[in-house]
Amino acid sequence: MVAEQVRRNVTPVRVFAVRDGSRTARSDAVATEEPLEIRAQGPDQEATRVAVTMRTPGGDFELAAGFLFTEGLVAADGVQRVAYCDDLDDEEQRYNVVTVTLTEPFDATRLSRNFYATSSCGVCGKASLDDIAVRCDVVPAGFTVASDVLVGLPERLRGAQRVFDRTGGLHAAGLFEPDGTLVSVREDVGRHNAVDKVTGARVLAGDSPAEACLVVSGRAGFELVQKAVAAGIGSLVAVGAPTSLSVRLASQAGLVLYGFTSADRCVRYA
Repeated sequence: MVAEQVRRNVTPVRVFAVRDGSRTARSDAVATEEPLEIRAQGPDQEATRVAVTMRTPGGDFELAAGFLFTEGLVAADGVQRVAYCDDLDDEEQRYNVVTVTLTEPFDATRLSRNFYATSSCGVCGKASLDDIAVRCDVVPAGFTVASDVLVGLPERLRGAQRVFDRTGGLHAAGLFEPDGTLVSVREDVGRHNAVDKVTGARVLAGDSPAEACLVVSGRAGFELVQKAVAAGIGSLVAVGAPTSLSVRLASQAGLVLYGFTSADRCVRYA
């Protein structure tokens, strides 16, 4: 299962490597990147196009469910079914379009944002800065992670990055228990997609992502903090730096935010 997932996420290429003035032809592998269109529909409704995101194939149903959940468009228990669309004329795009069927009617008027997202940044595709803030309740106080456990989380996350080992081109997001036990990890060319996949996996399993600590392999930008808050997650641990907006939102929402986390240090920003 793991080997098949890695195969789908990787595309073979032929490269020329130059070292010390010598050029050598060899086979290599790069992370696959393709568009995914997410649609949503409620009972007796036609599917509505919600978003297009550039992603690494694999975990598409988790990505679609997680996206709708972390964007505040559906409740954690509001997903009835997720499936690829089988009514497309272009067979090549069949596995690049996903429809999420909801238990309640889908309110398309809430789509005030332009949900086209590149793989590098979810926020940069939004229609306007006035629309990027998701209104969420303050995150309830949850469990705490001991500092000696916390500084070891990035290394445990890195150890689970199977596709990164082959390509060096993917971000990762993982959910951990207070004692440092890895609950689940997902990789994607987009850091926000990795978060949506890992939270979507919990939603589809009927579990709450709020009962875990979220660890991300890169920086803690506004988009990732926003998604963590929307999911009710109490702690976000990042390998890289936060931004001013992410610190502000974390402080307002009660999210515990760590940056520059490594084996010998971490910095708490909120």
